[in-house]
Amino acid sequence: MSDNKVQKNFINGKWIESKSGQTFENRNPADTDDLVGVFQKSTADDVNMAIEAAAQAYKKWRLVPAPKRGELLFKVADRLVQEKEAISQQMTREMGKVIKETRGDTQEAIDMTYYMAGEGRRLFGMTTPSEMANKFNMTIRQPLGVCSFITPWNFPIAIPSWKMMPALICGNCIVIKPATDTPASVAYLMKVCEEEGVPPGVVNMVTGSGGALGDSLINHPAVKVVSFTGSTEVGRKVSEACSTNFKHSCLEMGGKNVQIVMDDADLDLAVDGALWGAFGTTGQRCTATSRLIVHKDVADKMTSMLVDRAAKLKVGSGLDETVEMGPCINQGQLETVLSYIEIGKKEGASLTTGGERLTGGDYDKGFFVKPTVFTGVTQKMRIWKEEIFGPVLSIATFDSFEQAVEMANDTVYGLSASIYTRDVNKAYTAMRDVYTGIFYVNAPTIGAETHLPFGGTKETGNGHREAATAALDVFSEWKSIYVDFSGTLQRAQIDNA
Repeated sequence: MSDNKVQKNFINGKWIESKSGQTFENRNPADTDDLVGVFQKSTADDVNMAIEAAAQAYKKWRLVPAPKRGELLFKVADRLVQEKEAISQQMTREMGKVIKETRGDTQEAIDMTYYMAGEGRRLFGMTTPSEMANKFNMTIRQPLGVCSFITPWNFPIAIPSWKMMPALICGNCIVIKPATDTPASVAYLMKVCEEEGVPPGVVNMVTGSGGALGDSLINHPAVKVVSFTGSTEVGRKVSEACSTNFKHSCLEMGGKNVQIVMDDADLDLAVDGALWGAFGTTGQRCTATSRLIVHKDVADKMTSMLVDRAAKLKVGSGLDETVEMGPCINQGQLETVLSYIEIGKKEGASLTTGGERLTGGDYDKGFFVKPTVFTGVTQKMRIWKEEIFGPVLSIATFDSFEQAVEMANDTVYGLSASIYTRDVNKAYTAMRDVYTGIFYVNAPTIGAETHLPFGGTKETGNGHREAATAALDVFSEWKSIYVDFSGTLQRAQIDNA
């Protein structure tokens, strides 16, 4: 998409303007002089049009053999490979994270698309012996219909791919509303789908405010599945809205992820992990390391090493290959991060580095915060409990492994956690006892791969998982089939007693 081009909604295979006649701007958070694009400020009527197009397309798409659907997804994946750098450059402009990370974001979409394309020749059910003679039993997957997706800004193409590709391979049609801060990446994905032959109406995109469009995306009677990634507060509202009509919902929400560092850990490796986990994507990941708990015997050394490294991180425009951390996504998020830094100071935590907005020169055109580290954090503090979604790391200490596990679990969330240790017994015990959906040993809390389920426990999610074959359960229904070729009435348990 070229600079300053007005981008339209994609509905029923056509690029059309919103009925509102209004648009909004998408600007680079590292340089607000850089206009990435102009997008439609859509209305409920636009959403309804997209959903109705998807519902009509579903009648034919569900009957396309799954291997053929997979072949189309393979073409989409091949195209994403060809255009990886262009997509990534645009994504850094609209989201701000460093170019190495946006290349990874695009690669994740590529991986997910190839993976789900392959599922077109699997989508396995099972066969099982019947308890009756001359009777055959099996299960199959069946699609649900129209799926609504509400996606966040921190992974502008990866997360949409997590939702789109399993839904499409199962035979569903989709309507996606990308985050208002990052619509360009999803528009690029729609363009690729269109040009690679995905039929009209199978994929649709409307842009605009979640507050304005959410009700229509959720409550339209043709919508059978709502998949949402975002805050727990909004996810709770999505869940409540879906429950009244028994719609399926898949919710991936907040996190307050912890890295445990034992006294026998490789501290150089642990510091590398904490820096990447806390400040990768400017801390704007649901899996970001926001809590670091360190054994008291190595806490001073670990903290000194980490603070020294954090203070030296190069912050700036993500298009600069040498930059290590980009901006916050927008002014509102910048203010949220700065407010939490003030909360931490007022609560008595020790600010050891960072803690302020970066200003002067090019920094004045963006939303930059210094990498921030607090020590002396206690379990009663808000910076220990609440998701900040920014480059703020809280450090606490522990005396024993048992205490570390208790502290790790001391959160309403349960997405990701990690432990650094050379003790295999403690590693396996932590794997078992830390209650999260994702766990790492001698690695940071970020770095999920597409062929394992992604999601969390407690207030992080509602029990579903994205990615891997687990995602197929979100976008398909099981059907049990019994074929009786006995020529007689067989009454299952009645005749089998």
